[in-house]
Amino acid sequence: MSRELHPDDDSRAAFAAPIRMGLIGCGRMGFHHAERLRHRSDAEVTLLYDPARDNAERLRQQFQLSATIINDLSEIVQHQSVDACIISSPTGLHYEQSRLCLENGLAVLCEKPLAHDPDQIKELIVLSAGKKAPLSVAYQRRSSREYRTLRREVLSGKWGKVRSISGHIIEDWQSTIRGTWRDDPKANFGGFVGDAGSHKIDCLFYVTGLAPEEVFAWTDFCGSQVEITAQVLARLTGDVRVSIDFIGNGQYLGEMIAVHCERGDVIVQDGDLFLAVENQKRLLTDLELDSTPVDEFLDQLLHGKENIAPPECALPVLSMTRAILESGRTGRPQVIA
Repeated sequence: MSRELHPDDDSRAAFAAPIRMGLIGCGRMGFHHAERLRHRSDAEVTLLYDPARDNAERLRQQFQLSATIINDLSEIVQHQSVDACIISSPTGLHYEQSRLCLENGLAVLCEKPLAHDPDQIKELIVLSAGKKAPLSVAYQRRSSREYRTLRREVLSGKWGKVRSISGHIIEDWQSTIRGTWRDDPKANFGGFVGDAGSHKIDCLFYVTGLAPEEVFAWTDFCGSQVEITAQVLARLTGDVRVSIDFIGNGQYLGEMIAVHCERGDVIVQDGDLFLAVENQKRLLTDLELDSTPVDEFLDQLLHGKENIAPPECALPVLSMTRAILESGRTGRPQVIA
């Protein structure tokens, strides 16, 4: 179905340009990814799918695409005009849709979460390797310049070992989900924590290279059907302590992650990066290049760049998310095996 991969490259497959892209899910994130693809001359959208066909029609019209709209995702097997897919559908569909695409040799960029079950994630990892079909997760912070630079500074070792991490995530999320799939616990596992919050949970591991070991949390539904707020205490490998809260009913959009090391604190705050040493806090301007999950995915396929968000990174995020929710439900600490 998909174009042949270069036979001499079995780990970082390269495709010929233009990459023929399918967009699975044509809601808000589908439009977001279509906008990014419009700026790439080495990719073209050739296929669209959304259970609500009107969404796909609107996307095709807005971006003036000649893409085929299919009425059932199983029809993708019959189409020869697609090399890779971006999955932006409701989260409960990600596993099945990713599996279908990978089984048919298509490269996949999937919005988070990749799946709601660790065994499903492991199955997709094996399937991706077996089919030599690249699979990436759209964890946005991994391609942003401030978090790339935060990772660089922390992993350089020049500020010493990580002692602890603190974080604060806030936005007016609750008012946007009423009447949508995001307020359905069957479709949106973990509410605000599992949705927008998962990007921040991934950051904990991306910038430090550590893994979760224990969690205690308080969660609150705040009148919704899914979790809206969470206050979390956690312990990572090396006995690194974490204190982070997720506020999904705030009155402003804000984000802060601070990694406290032996000889310095490195802090991302609302899009800026700061370094604090000996009671002096300064703005860092020597930043890594900015990018997007779509650009990283395409550069991986076309130029053999590293997969910066491989499916394996979804496992610790899921483990910690599940521990947060279970601790919030039971009022007890959760040890992560």
